[in-house]
Amino acid sequence: MTCSPGRDGAPRWLSQLLAVMVLVQAGIAVARPVTTYRAIDLGAGALAVGLLTGAFALVPMLVALPLGRLADRRRPEPILGAGVALLVGGCLLLAASDSLAGIAAGNVVLGLGNLGCIVGGENVVARLPPAQLDRGFGLFTAVVSGGQLVGPALAGLVLSTAPGNLAAGTSRALLVSAGLCGLALPAATWLLVRRLLPTRPERPVERPLPAHRILRLPGVSSGMFTSLVLAAAVDLLTAYLPLLGENRGIAPSTVGILLSIRAGATVASRLLVPRMLPRIGRPRLVLLSTVGSGLAVAFLPATGDVVVLGILLAVIGFLLGVGQPLMMTVIVRAVPEEARGAALALRLVGNRIGLVGTPAAAGLLAGAAGVSAAFWLLGALLGAAVVGARHDV
Repeated sequence: MTCSPGRDGAPRWLSQLLAVMVLVQAGIAVARPVTTYRAIDLGAGALAVGLLTGAFALVPMLVALPLGRLADRRRPEPILGAGVALLVGGCLLLAASDSLAGIAAGNVVLGLGNLGCIVGGENVVARLPPAQLDRGFGLFTAVVSGGQLVGPALAGLVLSTAPGNLAAGTSRALLVSAGLCGLALPAATWLLVRRLLPTRPERPVERPLPAHRILRLPGVSSGMFTSLVLAAAVDLLTAYLPLLGENRGIAPSTVGILLSIRAGATVASRLLVPRMLPRIGRPRLVLLSTVGSGLAVAFLPATGDVVVLGILLAVIGFLLGVGQPLMMTVIVRAVPEEARGAALALRLVGNRIGLVGTPAAAGLLAGAAGVSAAFWLLGALLGAAVVGARHDV
């Protein structure tokens, strides 16, 4: 089954898919920083925040590749729908949690739900014609960042309704995040029932391409490492900016606005990728994305001025937004069509390794040398990412 385009030339399934993604990503963007504040209220320090952030990625890291192979063999709608349902459950579990163990469990469920949505969505975009991949991934990731733009500011607004009572404020905000994810359920169900998403032509059953062979294809390993670092950068900013704000005396509502500035700049850059690509070129864009954002991240702990932080986060958001869709296209083009879901899942595995290892390392450094060390580590990783990617983009 194939899909005919709508009136604007876009596939008919695209608006429903993007609606699902913007709602669930807004819900996640509310839940993640609020979870940090909830952990702080329960006595968590920098190390505990790093470990709790890693819980979001640990279990999903183990199931990402099997889920990607399932997306290659079958249709992605059930994976997408299950992901949305898990997100609702994870947000409700976090809202009810009154211990760090409960927060860890809620983060695991939240991570699994996010994985289902990303695997389902990316696997559909990967089925677009090669000439449309940069635009498709740029639009998909822009919508994801659009949800991240709304979420932090909404989280800060809800937290401000319970001044001096962080437990009540975080519970309200997590219920809001569950509601946002719940709003995506009708569109996800509609896609499942109508079966509008594109399918691949029937082919003889072949042995799946082993993961080690996928990783050996030119551009795949370096693309995954760069993608890993870029994903870890966004996650660490979401998790540690509230901690930096606490240390600098910045209100949670203001931190939410700062995170939204980062996300807004990312949306803008991803929408501009198709225009920048022919003028600047893929290698230069990747260089700017990694090195430029790394330098800006390293300067974050040097100031407590909200205006300066806002400018730095706008620069970071714009530069980080460029690299991710470009590396996704590099990976998809490097593998056979029947292995694209597995390759993108391996990219997610790499991202999850980064989201487990990097926050843990950042937590250890922050516990020993202060919260600034987490941002210095991230800046160094972003600078290092370009070394492997520069020859394969």
